[in-house]
Amino acid sequence: MALALASSGAAQQGPSGAGDPGSGRRVRRVRPGIDVLLGDSAHLVAGKRVGLITNQSGLDLRGVPTIDRLARAPGVRLAALFAPEHGIRGDAAPGEPVSDTVDPATGTPIYSLYGARRGAPTAEQMAQLDVLVVDLQDVGVRTWTYVTTMVLAMRAALAAGKPLVVLDRPDPIGCAVQGPVLDTAYGSYIGVLPVPLRHGMTMGELARLANAELGIGADLRVVPVSGWRRCDWLDATGLPFVRPSPNLPDLEALAWYPGTVLFESTNLSSGRGTDAPFRQVGAPWLDARRVADAMLRRFGLRLLPVRFTPHDPGDGKYGDTLLQGLRFPRADRAHGDPIRDALRLLRTIAELQPESLRIDSLGLARRLGVRPWGDGGRWVETAEWAAPLRDFRARRRPYLLYR
Repeated sequence: MALALASSGAAQQGPSGAGDPGSGRRVRRVRPGIDVLLGDSAHLVAGKRVGLITNQSGLDLRGVPTIDRLARAPGVRLAALFAPEHGIRGDAAPGEPVSDTVDPATGTPIYSLYGARRGAPTAEQMAQLDVLVVDLQDVGVRTWTYVTTMVLAMRAALAAGKPLVVLDRPDPIGCAVQGPVLDTAYGSYIGVLPVPLRHGMTMGELARLANAELGIGADLRVVPVSGWRRCDWLDATGLPFVRPSPNLPDLEALAWYPGTVLFESTNLSSGRGTDAPFRQVGAPWLDARRVADAMLRRFGLRLLPVRFTPHDPGDGKYGDTLLQGLRFPRADRAHGDPIRDALRLLRTIAELQPESLRIDSLGLARRLGVRPWGDGGRWVETAEWAAPLRDFRARRRPYLLYR
């Protein structure tokens, strides 16, 4: 079935705002997909039974939940809610199964897509709907399971003969494209699309790419963000920041997440359960000062030796244990590469403390997207990704919606 856009205003720029006195950055007036939907494209849901895949990140420009906006919209019947990983409120731990429940404010049933079974709305659930809507905040990183949830929902909508509408949101960490393109041999629930680890795309753009390149062919409608320039970070949009998951509390954590997520496949803590998750790594055995000195000498990257104690970290690593750690500096938004820096750190620790470091090589390959080691056990070099990244930038052009 043909892919269609709900609005042709995807690439239009909005007016500049007065600026954010806290950040020193100029702020644009940006409207997320839910505002555009109800302002310009309400025909997509008017008079229909709507199923909504969302969580706490689904908010309009004023911070009103998409759930409430659709429940109150004239002629719209909000028939079902569907919760991804972390649940409808985003407070479940990573990987924790989420149960079905009922939304107390609207009385709408909430069906888990991350419970005993991980997947999409069932055929029986889809039979009760006229349209399926997705409103989830992506974080700009391939390993984000909300993208998998969306792709599975597209397949379910196709099987049911129903349209799927994606209410788009900005990529919160801008337009940088970094890291290796996924080798489909390492595809998994945390990697369903052949894109780089940091892809620089929105959920709506990823849906367009998936629909074409995975051969889904769903009746897909993307309601674009209005007024957003693709290289703007979230704090330049005027939109509220909401934790997309319990351990991503701010943009600084999101900035380093494309790299520090790789440490999830090691016996190093990635800082879950601390005041700086995904901005620091550590372990009881880490010789932080020695590693920091080596990183500064070799790569000019200044890491801060710290001590931290994870509390209820959610990943089973070193709960209530004092760790020796290294904290990354403030992210360089213009020139930084968190994936490169994380791999340099991991490689340095492997060289200096091989007797202590443990790496799940398959887990690392699934997160990175390629084999971490080449012939003879050598570490993969970032220069090897250059040609695939050029090819990807050309391949993704038909699916982009924003300048």
